[in-house]
Amino acid sequence: MTSTSAAFSALAPYGWDADWADAFTPYASEGLLPGRVIRVDRGQCDVVTSGGVVRADTAFVTPHDPMRVVCTGDWVALEPGGNPRYVRAYLPRRTAFVRSTSSKRSEAQILAANVDHAVVAVSLAVELDLGRVERFLALAWESGAQPVVVLTKADLVPDPVTLAHLVQDVETAAPGAPVVTVSALHGDGLDVLGALVGSGTTVLLGQSGAGKSTLANALVGEDVMDVQAARDVDGKGRHTTTTRNLLALPGGGVLIDTPGLRGVGLFDAEGGVGQTFAEIQELAGRCRFHDCAHETEPGCAVRSAVDSGELPVRRLESYRKLMRENQWIVAKTDARVRAELRRNWKQKGAEGRVAMEIKRGRRS
Repeated sequence: MTSTSAAFSALAPYGWDADWADAFTPYASEGLLPGRVIRVDRGQCDVVTSGGVVRADTAFVTPHDPMRVVCTGDWVALEPGGNPRYVRAYLPRRTAFVRSTSSKRSEAQILAANVDHAVVAVSLAVELDLGRVERFLALAWESGAQPVVVLTKADLVPDPVTLAHLVQDVETAAPGAPVVTVSALHGDGLDVLGALVGSGTTVLLGQSGAGKSTLANALVGEDVMDVQAARDVDGKGRHTTTTRNLLALPGGGVLIDTPGLRGVGLFDAEGGVGQTFAEIQELAGRCRFHDCAHETEPGCAVRSAVDSGELPVRRLESYRKLMRENQWIVAKTDARVRAELRRNWKQKGAEGRVAMEIKRGRRS
């Protein structure tokens, strides 16, 4: 068996295909080996290769740009030997799940690479936070992956009518994304989810206590991830998963489990926000003015849909919030966007002063 066919045989369960092999050709001529990063930890990473899992150093591919650091899910070119062994390059990513860090410098943090499906785990043990679901979905759409919303711990909602209403609320907040109810405790819904993520690479996302590790164990078919109980008072749990881990699923496909995310900041995700609120984008195309802000402009189709009850007020408010946040993040690094924001603020300030003068009778 040639080294190329050996790589195909051993790495196919982790997503290796002909396109990745073509992209790797220049590195193969240098004697480097292909592998996929299954875990990253402080400048070191575990890489699955045709010969098994090896530990490698990422010193040669750790630039100042946080978007270019090695990440779980990356395909890399690895030295065939050495102590330590080094990653020499990684292949161009097909997709990347990126969020803004909690840093005031508005830096990007890449959570997973080369992902086909983004499973947003939402616990039914606590009250639904649709705004947070929409935030996760915006990042998922922006990454290039197909989002799937999984409502976990469905066994805690025994009333089928109540469960149906919860599903409907999430479906309204997640146009274009399948919504699946799952009880890992009883195995309900796992076959549906398994069929959705049975090929390609899936990343598991959600807050601590959402049941991601339990879900990962159920999909893998064994206890590969530690599980801790969530607090009864708010449904939250400690970070059972502390690193992003890539696991091959027995029925096909690959799963990346991630730590619970407290903060889900947008990072240049205007397209993702637009897809999350697809119905608002579609309505906006009918507005009289192409730059309609959907506030007080005449002929605004979005406001008309709110007034008629076709569009929930909550959806419009959430859309505005995420668009403002994303614009603010982009403005930190884009002078043109900053200047545009300043113009808008000055214009709205002037309009507010005129309205106040009219109200006080100083201007007609």
